[in-house]
Parts: sequence; structure tokens; C-alpha cells
Amino acid sequence: MDPEAPAKYTVTLSTTAGDIIIDVDRALAPRGADRFHALVSAGYYDGAMFYRAVPGFMVQFGLASDPAVTAQWKKTPIQDDAVRAQNLAGMVSFATSGPNNRTTQIFINTADNRRLDGMGFAPIGKVRELGIAKKLYSGYGDGPPSGQGPQQGRINREGNAYLLAEFPKLDSIKTARITG
Repeated sequence: MDPEAPAKYTVTLSTTAGDIIIDVDRALAPRGADRFHALVSAGYYDGAMFYRAVPGFMVQFGLASDPAVTAQWKKTPIQDDAVRAQNLAGMVSFATSGPNNRTTQIFINTADNRRLDGMGFAPIGKVRELGIAKKLYSGYGDGPPSGQGPQQGRINREGNAYLLAEFPKLDSIKTARITG
């Protein structure tokens, strides 16, 4: 279990495209907010790539540059939070592969994705300004089977070595810090 995060806090993702500022509200999704705070505090996202960017849908990050670090955090999934806010443009949510299976992957909604609400994607906060998130490189498309973008299984096994070799135009997070 992650330590309890402050009721509200701000995270600044300093990316290769500019800063993305996320205001997190623990009242929206306490377990998700606690996990995000723990990950940022541990420096987990430093160097991570935006490996999934689908225009008109979302951008996703959250697999560490070092696959050994990703593997450690994957051992401790968090329980689901109730969905208390809609997945509208700018909202930030944890990705999941099923019930009670959230670990480290986060996505920023770049459009109205309310259809995700009923699937259990509980927003933890909101990006202040979507301009930078929408500028992140999306030329590779979604991952297989929907597109030619990176394969998450390979990112899990090989980390940034795979992404930099085969998808060199991807944007990345230089640092992720709690800034408020």
C-alpha cells in the first residue's frame, strides 16, 4: 500500500515538448492519487517515454526507462477507485488491464472519452493546459493490433533501449516532480 498523498498536489512533467502540469485531487481517486504521488516521489517517470499517442483520444506513459524498475512496481497493483469524474479532455487516469490491476501506466485524455467511465478508468486529476500533450509525437500511431506503434510487451522487457532504437521520434519525460 502506498503512503497517503496530500489532499491536492501538483506534478510537473518536464518533457521534450515542454512542461505538462497536472493538478491531482485525492478526492477523485484516493488509491490512484496515492500511487501517482509515490511514483513521482521515487523518480519513476524520469526518462520515461510517451509510447502511445493517439490523436483525438489520448497520450500514455508509465513504463519506466529501465525494465527492472517497471517489473518491481508491477508486483504491487492497486485496487480500483470508484469513478467520480468523467474522462473529459485534460483528465488524467491510470490505465489498467482489468479489475484491481492498476500499476504505473497513466494516460492524458486529449478528447472527450466519457465512454471510458463505465470501464472503471477513474481520473486522478487534470492537466492545466492541453497544448503540450497534444503536441507529443503521434506519428507512429497506436500499438498493435490497432496500429504500428510500440508494443507494450517489448517496452516491459526492454525499456527505452527498444523505444529509442525503433521509435526515435517519441517524446519523453525528462523529469517528473511534485511542484505544489
